[in-house]
Order: sequence, then structure tokens, then C-alpha cells
Amino acid sequence: MTAARVGIGGPVGSGKTALIEVMLGHLARAGIQVAVITNDLVTDEDAERLRRGGRLPPERILAVQAGACPHTVIREDPTLNMAAADRLDRQFPGLELILIESGGDNLASTFSPDLVDYWLFVIDVAGGDDIPRKKGPGILQASLLVINKADLAPHVGVDFPAMMAEARAVRGGRAVLPAVCRRDEGIAEIVALLRREVLFR
Repeated sequence: MTAARVGIGGPVGSGKTALIEVMLGHLARAGIQVAVITNDLVTDEDAERLRRGGRLPPERILAVQAGACPHTVIREDPTLNMAAADRLDRQFPGLELILIESGGDNLASTFSPDLVDYWLFVIDVAGGDDIPRKKGPGILQASLLVINKADLAPHVGVDFPAMMAEARAVRGGRAVLPAVCRRDEGIAEIVALLRREVLFR
């Protein structure tokens, strides 16, 4: 049986890697066997950051170098990521969840259904409160929209409750959750949703 595969996308600097770092602690406490695949353009920077964090054995963190637009290897031709996920499944029997982080991309970024079972899209308030109104595919189609850095809203002139309301409206009732990754705020709710929607426990 293969592990569930969950994509994590979003623009550069929105907090994708930070979200994964904090999620790993929650998943470990829940006894969920997890691994991570990161995507960068031509480096292994995000994978190395996660390895330095020490929340997973280094061998459970693989890096894919896209060598092109980040969405290419998660949507148009996800074979590199599929091969990496297959390798983790073979190497770690009992693996339950593989998190696949996209390289930073724009609001048009989506994941191929051949690659992931579920995917979430991360934006942040510092990017502007008009992001939900722009209705890119990432905003509209993701299984879950995470709005990160909620604590910065007063400092960047964002009405955060209004931003959340607009996000919920454009997504037509699909899940939207706030977060402050660096403070571990909202992460328990994200993990709980993944457990209900993806892991069924």
C-alpha cells in the first residue's frame, strides 16, 4: 500500500517550508509516518533546511530540482516527483504520508491528480489582501487554502477578517484556514483536517 501524497504549493515566501516544519512536529506526535519531497529550481535549499531542522531523519527528505518553471514538475510532467515518492514508498514500508512541496510559484500553480491525492495552497497577508479576489487556479482549486502570517495583518494594512471572508466566498465553501506558522498557530487545525480528509484517523 502506498502512502497518501499531499501537495503544498504557493508563491515564494508564503511560508510553505515553514508550514511543513511545524506540521512535522504535529504529525510525529500523532504517530504518523511521514516523508517529504521538496522542489527547487536548481538547488536543494528547502530540503537542506528541513534536514537541519532535525524533525525527520535526513533520508526521509528528498529534493527534486525542477530546472524550469516550478509548476512543470508538479503539473505538466510530474514524473520526477512520482519517482521520488515511489522511492520513499519502497525504502520505508509503513510510510503513511508524503508531503510534496512545490517550488515557489504564482497563483496559477496547481498539482496534477496523477501526483497527489490532496493539495493545499499557501498565501500570506503580506502579499496583499486582494489575492483571494484574483481567483487564480491555486486559490480556487486547492483542496485547502491556508492564509499564513495572520499576525502581520495590522502592520501591512490588511483587514484580516475581510480577507478570510473573501477567500471563503470565492472558494464556494471549500476549506480556508488561517495560520501563523512561526508561532505554531492554526497548524493543529490543518493537521486535523488532513487526518480527516486524507488519512482517515
